[in-house]
Amino acid sequence: MSANRVPDNNSRVSRREAMRRGVLGTAGILAASGLGYRVFAAEANKTPEQIAVEQKAARDEAAKAKAKAKKVQTRSVIQIFLWGGMSHNDTWDPKPGTGYDYLGEFDRFIPTNVQGIQLSSLFPQMAKQADKYSLIRSMTHGNNGHETAAYLMQTGHQPGGQLAYPSVGAIFTFFKKDQYKGLLPPYVVMLEAAGRFSEEGFLGPAYKPFATGGDPNAPRFEVQGIINRGIDDRRQQGRRELVDKINLFGYGLAEVPEMAAAEEARQKAYGLILGSGREVFNLDNEPAALRDRYGRNTFGQECLVARRMVEAGVPYVTISFPGGWDTHSNHFATMRRQCAMLDQGLATLLADLSERNLLDSTLVWCTGEFGRTPKVSWEPPWNGGRHHHGDVFTVLVAGGGFKGGCVVGSSDEKGEKVKDRPVYPADLLGSIYLLAGIDANAKLPHPLGLDARVLDTEKEGMKSAGLLEEII
Repeated sequence: MSANRVPDNNSRVSRREAMRRGVLGTAGILAASGLGYRVFAAEANKTPEQIAVEQKAARDEAAKAKAKAKKVQTRSVIQIFLWGGMSHNDTWDPKPGTGYDYLGEFDRFIPTNVQGIQLSSLFPQMAKQADKYSLIRSMTHGNNGHETAAYLMQTGHQPGGQLAYPSVGAIFTFFKKDQYKGLLPPYVVMLEAAGRFSEEGFLGPAYKPFATGGDPNAPRFEVQGIINRGIDDRRQQGRRELVDKINLFGYGLAEVPEMAAAEEARQKAYGLILGSGREVFNLDNEPAALRDRYGRNTFGQECLVARRMVEAGVPYVTISFPGGWDTHSNHFATMRRQCAMLDQGLATLLADLSERNLLDSTLVWCTGEFGRTPKVSWEPPWNGGRHHHGDVFTVLVAGGGFKGGCVVGSSDEKGEKVKDRPVYPADLLGSIYLLAGIDANAKLPHPLGLDARVLDTEKEGMKSAGLLEEII
C-alpha cells in the first residue's frame, strides 16, 4: 500500500476476494481455450483455510526479505501502553455515518496529511504526522479480560500456560544484554508497571523493568532510587565521600573477582545517582519551548524523557499512560481529557524523533490490551459507556523499519469485527522482533528445562495471519 495514497478501506475488495476473483476469471478464460483447466480449477476450489495458509506463508517470506534488505535495524523501542483499552471508533478507526448509538458525542472527523486516512477530530496534531506512522485497523485476539488480553498483547503467548512468559521488554533485555553497556537499566517503565502480570516472566528478576515512579511534570522528577526527595546533589556527594573514607572492607582485595564485580556495580550505581545516568531524567536540560510543545502534563513529559532515554541507548522504554481507558462509564468526558494529552505528546514525540534522525532506529508502538465496544451503552448504570472489545481494535506503529502513511487491514462498517486482513498479537510482535534482529523461534532459558521460545507457532495454538510485510 502506498505511503501517500491509501484507498478507502470500506469500499476496497479484500485481498482474499481479489485472489478468488482473479483465479476464477483466469480459469474461465483458459477453460474456454482448453488450456490449464485442471491447474486453475484446483486453485479455484481451494478452501478459505488453504488460501489463508498460503497468504500467511507469502507474507512471512516477504517480510523477512524486506527486513533483511533494510540498512537500519531497530535499536530501541518506545511502547505506549493505554491500559484499560482505548476506543478505536472514537480515535484511529472512525466510522462516519453510523449514527448516535455508535458515535455518541464524537461525530466529527478530520483528514490527515496522507490522502485517504481519516481520524477522529480529537487528534488534530496526530493528523499532521500521519506520514510518520501506520495504523493496524484489524488487530484482533477475541479476549475481553484485562489481565489475559494484556498478557497476549505484551508476550504474544496464550494465557493459562504452566509459567508466565516474559514481555517484549524483557525479551529485548535478554537479547540485547551484550550490546547495551549504558548506565541506565535496559528496560525502563514510566511511571509504574501496568501489564497486570509479571513482565519478566520466567526469565527472572534480572529482566524485571525498572519502574521510575515520580512525575516528570513535577518541579523535580524524583526517580525511584536515583533522585531522593529532600536530598540535594551536594549532600548525596558528601554521603558518597564519607562512605569511601570509612569503608575498608575491600582494602587490598581489588584483584579478587567478586570484590571487583561489587566495586563495578557500586560505581555504576553512583553513576546513576550522581553522574550522566541521572542527567537523562533532568528535564531542566531541555528548552522550555520544547517542553511546552510536548505538553506540560505527566504524559507529555514522559514522552520527552523517553526520547532522552532512546538517545542514551536504552533498548526498551514503556510509558504506561497516567490515566485508565477503561471507560465503562463517563466515557466521553474521559476521552476528551485524555485524547488531548495523547494527541499532543505522541505527535511531538514522533516529530522530535524524526527531526533528530532517530525515528529510523526507534520503533514506537501504541495500543491498549483491546478496544471498546462500538455501540455505546446509554442505559443505567453506564449512561454512555463503552465496554471491553477484543474482536477488533487499532494499533499504531511508527519508525524502527515500519513505513509511515499506511493502513493495514480494516474493520467492518461499525468497527465490530475484522473485515479484511486480521492481525494477531504474534503477527505484530513477530514483526517487531524481526525488525530488531531477534529470532522469534529462538529458545529461552526455561527454569524447568522446557522447550520455551520467543513466540509459539500455530501448532502450539497461537493464531497468525502473517508478519506485517505491508509496512516493512
